[in-house]
Amino acid sequence: MTSSAATPVNGASSASPNGARPARPRGLPRALEVLLGAAAIVVVFVGVRAIAWLIGPAFLALIIVIAVAPVQRWLRTKGWPGWASTLVVVLAVYAIVLSLALAIIISIARLGTELPKYASEGSALVNSVTAQLAKLGVGPDQIKQAASSLDLGKLTELIGGLLSSVAGLASNFVFLIALLLFLSVESSGMPDRMADIGADRPTVVEALTKFAYGTRQYLLVTTVFGFIVAVLDTIALAIMGIPLAITWGVLAFVTNYIPNVGFILGVIPPALLGLLTGGPGLMVAVIVVYCVLNLVIQSFVQPRFIGDAVGLSTTVTFVALVFWAWLLGGLGAILAIPLTLLIKALLVDIDPKAGWAHAFLRSAGKTPDPDAQPKVKKSRKFRRHTLEPAPESPPAV
Repeated sequence: MTSSAATPVNGASSASPNGARPARPRGLPRALEVLLGAAAIVVVFVGVRAIAWLIGPAFLALIIVIAVAPVQRWLRTKGWPGWASTLVVVLAVYAIVLSLALAIIISIARLGTELPKYASEGSALVNSVTAQLAKLGVGPDQIKQAASSLDLGKLTELIGGLLSSVAGLASNFVFLIALLLFLSVESSGMPDRMADIGADRPTVVEALTKFAYGTRQYLLVTTVFGFIVAVLDTIALAIMGIPLAITWGVLAFVTNYIPNVGFILGVIPPALLGLLTGGPGLMVAVIVVYCVLNLVIQSFVQPRFIGDAVGLSTTVTFVALVFWAWLLGGLGAILAIPLTLLIKALLVDIDPKAGWAHAFLRSAGKTPDPDAQPKVKKSRKFRRHTLEPAPESPPAV
């Protein structure tokens, strides 16, 4: 027997026995929901900035382990035991980190000892500039302020403070080394864990697989182009007689991981040294050489390869650079692309209804090719739950 006063299902509206419409379920106004969501985002950002010292090194360790993971998988296919392949991965990770850290420390140390030699040239340059400003009618107060801002002694003190703070970075470096060891050891069991996750959440596995694949492609392209730029810059600076040519080559390699504006950060120090050692002509020559080499490679050639590898447009990469640099500092600028890929995987790739967002994130005129995506290895348990056949291609994770 059916009652005429039955409650509507799923919020459907129907007339009550007395002819009145039922009351709508009460909830928060839409504007208040938006404000609460925005406030929650602000709180999350504040928390991330407070623990940036932890998030930055942790994500850097994760990216390095992801980059060398194919080496372990290749060794396992060649019949190496698990402990041996894990040991090789750990040694490879440590070699990469220690080599970069040693190159950066040596470069900073040489810069700190070499820059004070040009203090007299810098003072003479400042005096010449102030004299020219006085001839142009600039007041003495403005000249004094400009001269104090151009004092190279402050730059020397800044570099000395940077060198003295290296000991303070030791704790973070030890944390990074320990985290790299743990992640490298745990990476051997990651395929089985991903298969277990895929038994219940296949979209999560697909999203994380795309993230790992895109990150490795980005690191490969950026490292190759960074090495080419560093070698060419070092040779060009050595030919022009710029001091510390190898140091500026290392700087060009590191800044190549900073999208869009890495070229600008890398050209400033050698251009200033060219001004101090050879005058404005040499400075212009350094800028021209960097524009020919770095600007063409980093701003026109490399972004096309990176866009094809990670599926992000140039505008998205630039906005991501500014955002992550503000949130995590210098390390966030270097890791801007991998961090953006992770957020994209967790918020866009993981949700089938968010596919429309790809149209705004990818480069114009490019559509994602489903056949080009890496395949995910599925265990017997995963295939039994999903009733899918085993993939023929090897796993990419």
